[in-house]
Amino acid sequence: RSVWNTTNLINHNINIKESLVAELLDNGNFVLRYSNSKSFFLWESFDYPTDTLLLGMKLGWDCAKKLNKNLTSWKSLKDPSSGSYVFAIETWKVSHGLILDQGQLRYRTDSTYSSFMNITETEEEVSHSLKNNTTNVSSISILQMTYIGSLRLMELVGEEMHIKFYYPNDFCDIYNVCGDNSYCNFNNKGRQNCLCIEGFQLGHDQYGSSLTKTKKRCVKKSYSSCHKKEFKKMKNMKLPDTQYTTVETKVGFEECQKRCVMSCNCTAFANMDMGTG
Repeated sequence: RSVWNTTNLINHNINIKESLVAELLDNGNFVLRYSNSKSFFLWESFDYPTDTLLLGMKLGWDCAKKLNKNLTSWKSLKDPSSGSYVFAIETWKVSHGLILDQGQLRYRTDSTYSSFMNITETEEEVSHSLKNNTTNVSSISILQMTYIGSLRLMELVGEEMHIKFYYPNDFCDIYNVCGDNSYCNFNNKGRQNCLCIEGFQLGHDQYGSSLTKTKKRCVKKSYSSCHKKEFKKMKNMKLPDTQYTTVETKVGFEECQKRCVMSCNCTAFANMDMGTG
């Protein structure tokens, strides 16, 4: 979007009441503004992030400016041109961060992510921004989408760098790695494998096509009446996508369970506050 060019000078007979100023702010934001305005920016670099998120920047959807702000990795350690990895914000309720590789979804953030990110979901924006969790005025927090496809939160204190968060950590962080009706499990020897949720077993979906060669997946052991449901409590689980779920922010745990029992389309329910189990 063009905000100034030499034609403007000719059309206005070089009668300029306000001059344009380009300024690098203390927080790292490079802005273009009128000289008599300190808060209104015609353009700002924070609206166009590259591979790094700083304090004061936002990722996600800005409806007013019609911008979708993502992080895009470098192509390599020495090549700062755009790489294949993108960190984007989904627009579903209870939004999460997504790591995509060449447009394909690879990872979705977990509950740890919300401990250092502010998440705002309104009609005007769906945005994620860094929390200022440190009291050290000399430290700088940086969230970076790396060229190898990992998301990392770093704290710079002087010349020292400390990694506060690194994602993904292991096999179980891969998006939908185990498929429907299953979960990724760590055993005592540190191995990771996929297990069916209780009440399900490996088999072929009775509604699937017998002509299609597919891998075995977890299917129900038996199909009971719609309103005769038994719930199995599972802890330390990452919530499923909220794209096709019902999200109620003002409903308690017991009421949520009651509504799930009464709905034939409901097969499970969860507490939105993932820290409560």
